[in-house]
Parts: sequence; structure tokens; C-alpha cells
Amino acid sequence: MPFRSLDTLKLKRYYGLVLKLFKYLKPYIFQSLLLLAAISVQVWTSLQLPALMAKIINDGIVRGDLDFVWNAGVQMLGFALLSSACAFLANFLSAWVGSAVTRDIRNDFFQHVLSLSISEVDNFSTASLITRTMDDVFQAQQGITMTLSVGLRAPLTCVLAIGQAIATAPDMTWIIALAVLIIVSLTILIMSIVMPKFNKIRKLADRITMLARENLTGLRVIRAFNNQSHEEYKFNRTNEENAKLSVFVDVIMSLQNPLISLVFNGTTLLCIWIGITLITKDIAYLGNMMAFMQYAIQVVMFFLFLTMLFVILPRASVSARRVNEVLATKPKIKWQPETIGKPALEPSVEFRHVDFAYPDADEKVLQNISFTAKTGETTAFIGSTGSGKSTLINLVPRFYEATSGEVKINGLNLQDYSEHDLMRRVGFVPQRGVLFEGTVKSNILFGAPDADEKTMREAARVAQATEFIENLDKKYESHIAQGGTNVSGGQRQRLSIARAIAKNPDIYVFDDSFSALDMKTDAELRKALKPITKSAVTLIVAQRISTIRDAEQIIVLDKGKIVGRGTHTTLLRDCAIYREIAKSQFSDREYAAELQKAEKEAKDA
Repeated sequence: MPFRSLDTLKLKRYYGLVLKLFKYLKPYIFQSLLLLAAISVQVWTSLQLPALMAKIINDGIVRGDLDFVWNAGVQMLGFALLSSACAFLANFLSAWVGSAVTRDIRNDFFQHVLSLSISEVDNFSTASLITRTMDDVFQAQQGITMTLSVGLRAPLTCVLAIGQAIATAPDMTWIIALAVLIIVSLTILIMSIVMPKFNKIRKLADRITMLARENLTGLRVIRAFNNQSHEEYKFNRTNEENAKLSVFVDVIMSLQNPLISLVFNGTTLLCIWIGITLITKDIAYLGNMMAFMQYAIQVVMFFLFLTMLFVILPRASVSARRVNEVLATKPKIKWQPETIGKPALEPSVEFRHVDFAYPDADEKVLQNISFTAKTGETTAFIGSTGSGKSTLINLVPRFYEATSGEVKINGLNLQDYSEHDLMRRVGFVPQRGVLFEGTVKSNILFGAPDADEKTMREAARVAQATEFIENLDKKYESHIAQGGTNVSGGQRQRLSIARAIAKNPDIYVFDDSFSALDMKTDAELRKALKPITKSAVTLIVAQRISTIRDAEQIIVLDKGKIVGRGTHTTLLRDCAIYREIAKSQFSDREYAAELQKAEKEAKDA
């Protein structure tokens, strides 16, 4: 039954992916040339040993010339020491260059991921990007290191050793050809079986990472719903599939060593058998036979190393493809190197007929959105779940690019800003408070590392975080765990708000950032926030009317469209959807009072 052959096109595809990463060798060209020189000297000196041994036997031992034996022996010792030193230098350089290249690839990979838009990151998934950053880059390093050491040494050794073997014992060279043919055939057979499995193993590794991350993040929910067995089943099923596939690959790969060992020992026995036949005709052939055996063994050994390279490279090529897939993804959002034009001194946010649709989506999330948010005013967005509030607010810091229309910040189109210039003008607080491992101080000053302690404390005061910070053991120097897991949800939100305040931006963007706060803290925070936002634009997404009722402009969204715009009282009077939201949040008595107040204001006007 024919096995899957590895055609030239497939080999070029596999190994070309690894070679793409070799551009990272350019800064280490001197070390690479030194590595090549060390390998060349090591190969040349190691190939002198069998020739010297043949001379010792033929010209020394057979003739009884002990002086020649001693002189040739000293030469052998010198060549052996030089070969060992060069081998050590070559191994050290290949490991050092491989590690340096891996560091550079991982740095570039991480920086490139940070440059991608939110939608592009979502395409790969967080779990997959973690696996690619760590495991796939490591596998690519293995391929580069093996190519630098074995990939250079093995072909050079084989060519020179075969040349020496032909010159030493031409009658026996067919033995090497037979051994090489068998090794190459075995390697092609094994690779054709296991290579298709490598890509599947990498995808399963992604899924295992994703499931582990999902379960650890949602551990409380899993326990609360007593759903451990279902999650264990999902994880175990994927883990079992990965284990079976890995065992299959390892079993097939494990066949390589005994088969190569069989070829190795068979080659040695064949050399001895043929050699003895020739020695009976000429005793002087003894040295040539011994030298040929050494050359044949070196050829077989380095073909063994070459097959190891061919086994590692498919793994590395799959990982290199996954790394290159991310590196080759060009950010869809193009930033200007420098801001074009001069933004107005007075902050403002303006949307002009903005539409937005997610990539490959059939329907638009936002349609014909137009509004202006002015300095010193609060513009709030409210609507049912899925109405497009968070998507709209994410267009302001340009996390997503508007499909059509125009978004202006301080009178300048978003597309005319440099990334640094735009981000320094926007203080963004996400719905889920995100904290980084460090201290309370480092998290508050995350966007303003040069700010003084007075600024930090004022930001904490406005965010209503001072009380709980002062109760911590080390106060502002208290440790914050990764993700802020050692503080409550409300405390995370307050620290996230303090972080935005400390930045002192032109535009404050709060994406439902008060949801984890109680009503009292919410009211106090908004009251404290009002004086410091007099010279800024404030945009708030909220679910609670109590959070936004004092906003100068409230925009009601429904299915991606603006269906209402005005103050709290005008919307109660004129917008049916806003009234429905109010009715669901207020008691009947409160709702009636609010409606009566709105109608009275209309009459007075």
C-alpha cells in the first residue's frame, strides 16, 4: 500500500516557513559565521582521525615502526582535542544564537499583537496567542538551533566522509550507498505518517489552553451551578484526544532509533565481512578497512542526526507557520506616524453618519450615528442589551474602525491622529475593571507614570477609593495580584476610574464603569467627578438611569440606531423606549413622580 510521499512543493512549504524566521539571524551574522567556521574545522579534524589510524596500522603496526606509531598517535591526539574544542564552541554558539533569536521573535510577536486591533486579536483568540507566544516560538527555536548545528554539520560531514571513503576503499563504497538509501526511505516513511498529525496536535494544545483558562476564570460560576462534571468531561475529552495523538506520534517516532541502530550495526558487520574477504588477498588492506568503517559509521551517524533534524523541522514548521500567521497579519487600523493638522484646544467628540459592522457580519451594529459631545458636558448612552452602546464607545479610542462615516476628536478626524497622540487624550475605563500585577500606586499611575503623589491621592479621592486603600496594610504600596483578584469588583472599578482620572485626559470614556458600585458610592463619585471634568468631555455608557439622569445629553440606542436624544426629563416625555427603561427601574410611585415632573417642566417652558 503506497504511503503519502513528501513532494518537493510540500517540503518547500514546510521548511520555507522556518526559513522565514531566519531573517532574525541578521544581527548575529558574526556569531553565525564563527559557528560555521567552528563546524568546518570540527568536521575536517574529525575526518583526519580515520586516515591517521589507517596509516598507523599500515605503516606503523604492520611494518613494526613504533616511532611512526607514536608520531601519528600524537597527531591524532591533537586533532581530537581540536575537534572537541570546535564541537564545544559550535554547540555553545548554536544554543546562544538560537536563544537570542527566540528572544527577538517573541519580543516582535508580542509588540505586533499589541499593534493589532481588538477584532484581529479576537480572530486568533487569547488562548491561541498565549500558546503561540510561548510553545510555538520555542518549537521554532528548536528548529533554528538544530538547523544551525546539525543542519550545517551533517551535510558537510556526509560529503567529505563519502569522498574520503571512496578514496580509501572504493570497492566498499556501495555499502554506504545502501545504508543511506535505507535511512532515507525510513525517514520519508515515518515523516509521511507523522507530519499531518503535528498541526492537529498544535490546535488541540490551543484548545486545552483555552479550556483551562476558561475554567479557571469561571471557577465560581462552575461551582455555583454544580457543573464540574460537565467541564471535566469537556477538558478530559480534548486532553484524551491530544494524549492519544501524541502517543501515536511518539510510537511512530520511537521506531526510528531501533531501525537506525539496525542499519548502523548492519553497516558495521557488512564492512567487517567484506573487509575480511579483501584482507585475505592483501594484509595491507587492514588499515583501509578500519578507516572505511570509521567513515561509514560517521556517514550513518550523521544521517541519523539529519533524520532527527527532519523530524524536528516539521514540528518547528507547523509552529513557525502559526507564528508567521500572526506576524503576517497587517493591522487594519493604520495610524499616522505624526498627527496631521492641529487639534482644537477645546475638547470635543463628534460622530458624523457613522456606521459599523464587525468583519464578516451580515448586519450593521451601528447605523447612521451622529452627535456632538462638548467640553464640560456629559453625554450618556443607554439602551437595551445589544443596542450597540459599548461598540459605539469603543470607536472613540479607535479600538475599532468605523465602517463608514467620520469620527472627530477635538475637531480632527481620528484617522489623522498618531496612536500616541490620540491615546494621551482619552481616559478609558472598561466595563470590567482591569488591574495589573504590582501595587495600588503603580495601577493608579499606569497612564501617568510621571505624576506626583498628590495627583495619585486626588485621583483616588475622586474615585471614592481612598477609604479602602487606607485600610490596606501598606496602603498605596499594597500588592495587587494579576487581574486584581485580591480586591473586590467594586474596588477594581474604583481603581480603574482613578487610573483614568490621574491621566488627566481631554475625554473621559466610561463604559458602564459604575455598575459594580452601590447607589451611594455611585452618586458620590459622580459628584466628585463633576468639577474635574469641566474642561473635558465625558462619555458614559450606563444601564442605570440614576447614573446618567444629570447628563446634559442622553442618547438612547435601539438596534444600533439613535431613537432618542435629550435630557432625562425630555426623554421621559418624548421617548417611548426611555420611558420603558425608566419604568423597569423605578417603582410605580417614583415613575409617576418623574413623569409628572417632566410634564411640568414642559409646561413651564
